[in-house]
Amino acid sequence: MRDPYEVLGLAKSAGASEVKSAFRKLAKKFHPDQSKEPRAKERFAEIGSAYEIIGDEKKRAAYDRGEIDAEGKPRAPQFEGFGARPGQGGEFHGFNFEFGGDRGGRAGLEADILSELFGGRAGGRARGPSRGEDVAATVSVPLAMAAGGGSVRVALPTGKTLDVAVPAGVEDGKQIRLRGQGRPGQRNGPAGDAIVAIHYAPHPLFKVEGRDLKLDLPITLYEAVLGAKVRTPTLSGDVEIAVPPGASGGRVLRLRGKGLPASGDAPAGDLLATLRIVMPPGEDGDLAALMRRWRDDKPYDPRAGMSV
Repeated sequence: MRDPYEVLGLAKSAGASEVKSAFRKLAKKFHPDQSKEPRAKERFAEIGSAYEIIGDEKKRAAYDRGEIDAEGKPRAPQFEGFGARPGQGGEFHGFNFEFGGDRGGRAGLEADILSELFGGRAGGRARGPSRGEDVAATVSVPLAMAAGGGSVRVALPTGKTLDVAVPAGVEDGKQIRLRGQGRPGQRNGPAGDAIVAIHYAPHPLFKVEGRDLKLDLPITLYEAVLGAKVRTPTLSGDVEIAVPPGASGGRVLRLRGKGLPASGDAPAGDLLATLRIVMPPGEDGDLAALMRRWRDDKPYDPRAGMSV
């Protein structure tokens, strides 16, 4: 261990009040319950050990005479007057915060300092403020809100109900952190946060795949045969899509940029419309006759090559 005077930043001529003041300042700075300093726990233990030596009049005198080292161990044959006992290896008791005994002695002085610093009591560990716990919640938002942004009401486990802003283009599963909306802190500590996960509500038309939207687009038989301009829904309104002549059912037509909008580094998605040929309702004699002629005069096999 380093020189106790060096640890506390004191000259050897420092008086008892200066020792106490230095310990108070450093103990507050590095107390592990509230310090954010690097290696606070180790530094706090070192400060306590240093105060164990020079905060005690007899031990300090023994250290200054070179009779004990910085850890309180004798450098010469054991001197009982300095707190060591025969048969115990000559070591002094270690520094701790479980104070008790004579309030007028050294333990009482240490307890008074920590009580002053952290509001603790002699006989128990002094603790500083502690942050409250975070809480989690999930909320389902309409796909149109996920695309264009908006506000949604969320009920938190704490009993609070808040309106949460949903950014445009938010990703499914995105977590939004609400500072200070979690559990309250202890001993005047800050409240925790609320973490709200955003999920897309199912849509009657669109299925989400990454940033793309997938849509089944019904078309008539004559639109498939002859081609047509077909009205197609998107999240931003209806548009026309060109169905080429002779289009088969299951063909996918892509509308660039008509999926979910861009978000961060992710570009806007596309709308993928899968054509589904829908027959007319009821029976049609003319269509049936036409199909029989086609079957007899112009047969073809759409399943050619499917044999295993």
